[in-house]
Amino acid sequence: MNLSENQVVQTVLGPISPENLGRTLMHEHLAVGYSGWESHTNRLKKSRSDMRQICIDRISELQDLGYQTLLDPCPADLGRDVELMVEAAEATGFNIICATGLYREEGGGSAYWTHKAQYEDIEGVMEELFISELTEGIGDTGVRPGIIKCGTGRGSMSDYESKVFAGVARASAATGVPVTTHTDDGTLGDVQQEVLTRGKVPANQIIIGHSCGTTDTDYHMSIASAGSYLGFDRFGIEALMPDQDRADSLARLIRNGVGDRVVVSHDSVWCWKGEPFPTHAMDRISEAMEPTRFDREVVPMLKEKGITEEEIEMLVVDNPRRFFSQESLKSLN
Repeated sequence: MNLSENQVVQTVLGPISPENLGRTLMHEHLAVGYSGWESHTNRLKKSRSDMRQICIDRISELQDLGYQTLLDPCPADLGRDVELMVEAAEATGFNIICATGLYREEGGGSAYWTHKAQYEDIEGVMEELFISELTEGIGDTGVRPGIIKCGTGRGSMSDYESKVFAGVARASAATGVPVTTHTDDGTLGDVQQEVLTRGKVPANQIIIGHSCGTTDTDYHMSIASAGSYLGFDRFGIEALMPDQDRADSLARLIRNGVGDRVVVSHDSVWCWKGEPFPTHAMDRISEAMEPTRFDREVVPMLKEKGITEEEIEMLVVDNPRRFFSQESLKSLN
């Protein structure tokens, strides 16, 4: 069954039309837990009620800015918390889209899958898992994801990551559900695009995530020219790159005529499971990771560079709708 025929987007509360997404952020996280977080037993996670309230408060801030939807592309092995998403969506009326898929080898659930690979073809098992979640729901929640997630680390796509990408491509091709990726430092996006399209995923159903990790406009243009979306989705994480540099790169892409294939976000994490950073830094990191920076600080940067209000709204309204509608992108040739 090809789910794209239905022309709907699956949210955690059920399907909606892409036309009803409204202003949308395409990469935020209600909760994240790096694989193994539960072993840090003397660093308890926040209470359920605290986590729920944090998410409600964050969503309220977004609603004040006119947002109606966010994509939380947390894969199954990175602390994905579908129940928390459902609770936050029910409390706020906000659209939340969740993901199936698996993370890069480092930080994800590779130990489990590598062990399993000694006994059977894990590409097939992964494909079956992704399709099952997409068509039947995650576990016993009944929640169906609206996107598939995969990622690579530094250097090259590992053998393990290649197996994940193969399973993701097969699941996407079978169901018509689009794909979003993780890249480190804005690298290997061109490799990801090639692997996925070779696996029969249409280019316009792929977002190359964290593309703003580099200011290499030639790299960005090669991916955009091949028909995929670029995720400029780490605004606010200035320890990796100043937002001014990200804004400069984004403005160049808009002026180069590919603003119709860029989506924006912050990759903010609202609730950490475990304590992946030093104790003294956790509160500061949580305060820095917030999802309003694009509107508050980046939009003025873009306007100073001559980017219009219409072009900015394209990034947060038209492009997410176009991506989930699977509309064809204009040729750049």
